[in-house]
Amino acid sequence: MADSLTESRIAYFFEAVRCGTIRAAADWLDVAPSAVSRQITLLEKELGAPLIERHARGVTPTEAGQFVIQYFREQRAHREDLLSRLQELRGLRTGRVSVVLGEGFVSDMLSGPMQHFCRQYPNIKVNLDVGSTNDVVTKIAEDEGDIGLVYNPPNEPRIVSRAFRQQPMMAIVGTRMARTIRRKSFTVQELASYPIAATHATYGTRQMLQAVEFAEKITLELAVTTNSINIMKQFALSELGIVVLPAFAVAGELKAGQLKAIPIEHPILQNAEAHLVTRVGRTLSVASNKMLQMISSQMSAFR
Repeated sequence: MADSLTESRIAYFFEAVRCGTIRAAADWLDVAPSAVSRQITLLEKELGAPLIERHARGVTPTEAGQFVIQYFREQRAHREDLLSRLQELRGLRTGRVSVVLGEGFVSDMLSGPMQHFCRQYPNIKVNLDVGSTNDVVTKIAEDEGDIGLVYNPPNEPRIVSRAFRQQPMMAIVGTRMARTIRRKSFTVQELASYPIAATHATYGTRQMLQAVEFAEKITLELAVTTNSINIMKQFALSELGIVVLPAFAVAGELKAGQLKAIPIEHPILQNAEAHLVTRVGRTLSVASNKMLQMISSQMSAFR
């Protein structure tokens, strides 16, 4: 094992693991696959340990490789902390904030904190990435985003909630259907008699519906499954059936009188929560902290 560590080689190894194959990493880095393989081999010689296992479908990290990945992510976080401190000295004249959020938070985010943040800090660049519940949790845990907005996230020891609020799942229906139904609330059994549009299983909203189905030993009739909250809104607006979402995800349509939210009588759905999350131990930049404060104080999901 060498007495020194060539830091630049770790990036080749990290991208090979992240991309899943040597060739995909080479494409991402815009180098030849042989260059990626060579840098990983040299890194393994320096560290005196194998870092990857090669399979027919790609590469996976060994136990030693996992340690190197953790080191790389921590070093990247420390670098961002340094840039944050320098940014503070510059008075927030430059910088970047990365937010990963579920699609249901988008309208709330854009109509509230984004407007204030962009006016107050016009030179700070904001990156907004939309993803499923699992996507948001993974990206925040692995430092691929500074701040996460996620609905009813699973237990993950690598993330911490900075703010949360109960936001029940509601039956969202079009106005004509609401007049036909004339209900003040639904039981789950009553809900099961209507066509429903729902998200895929990687989304928190769908995971909650699956938990209800398991608890009540029923099967909900899913007419449409999708990865788009907008498609679910259009499903309800078109009077095709019911979507089950928190009210903040359709706040604009509710305010305009285009949709109606009807409570569902079930503790799993009533106790759902919206969470504002970061990675445990992550030191946020000054700009990210400003954004965090605006999100927690200005978004309907947390008020």
